Amino acid sequence: MRPTLVSAEELASTSAPALLVQATSERMYAAAHPPDAVHVDPRELVSGVQPATGRLPGKERLAALFRRIGYQPSCEVVVLDDEGGGWAGRFAWTLDVIGHSNWRYLDGGLHAWHAAGLPLTTEPATVAPSDVDIDIDPAPIAEAEELLARLHDPDLAIWDCRSAEEYRGERLAAVRGGHIPGAIHLDWLDLIDRNRNMRLVANLQDLLYAHGIDSSRDVVTHCQTHHRSGLTYMAARLLGYPRIRAYHGSWAEWGNRPNWPVET
Repeated sequence: MRPTLVSAEELASTSAPALLVQATSERMYAAAHPPDAVHVDPRELVSGVQPATGRLPGKERLAALFRRIGYQPSCEVVVLDDEGGGWAGRFAWTLDVIGHSNWRYLDGGLHAWHAAGLPLTTEPATVAPSDVDIDIDPAPIAEAEELLARLHDPDLAIWDCRSAEEYRGERLAAVRGGHIPGAIHLDWLDLIDRNRNMRLVANLQDLLYAHGIDSSRDVVTHCQTHHRSGLTYMAARLLGYPRIRAYHGSWAEWGNRPNWPVET
């Protein structure tokens, strides 16, 4: 199933029940969220284990999260955040990892919802916990060893969505700076239209193609901890890319391996 975008107005007017998930800090959720939105703290989506803190948590932790928010495999999930799609995309990727492709992204998240004049509340949503079991599907996950073995594979496009300074090695967030050899740079921020309340840019497909990130290739995206690349993964999914994955170890893993190849 191909996920879709939904506007704030469309979501507010639909009568179909959906599990609405706001992936923001606890402070932001307490300050404002759409009625019935359940909260997912970004810390629940990552392992937190150094040095690659953004790797996927264990199955038990993920199961506890999905049970807490009342997730059922039959439900439609709508994801949103307050930053243009990074954490919403990370949650969407996590849904794909547990085999749930029935999800939509609230384009622009909280910013678009507020700009549309739609109601916000400070009251936590009340949900009945579920007893769901989950399985991990490795298909959306890329690992460092595979990328290392395929650095010269023309079918592979590694999409580095960090800042240009990080990509060039001028800003360090690991022992080593730079990028994976052959990686394509396209900053995640270039996908967000600040003049349209943090919605995805209208020329998204053309932007990706202009950088050589086309749907005929095996695309693997990453950032520092697979937070920013939550958005880039989600964007490619929304465009229907059939082979899009995320390298969840990201630069925090690659850049801290002393003998692995690096370009600057």
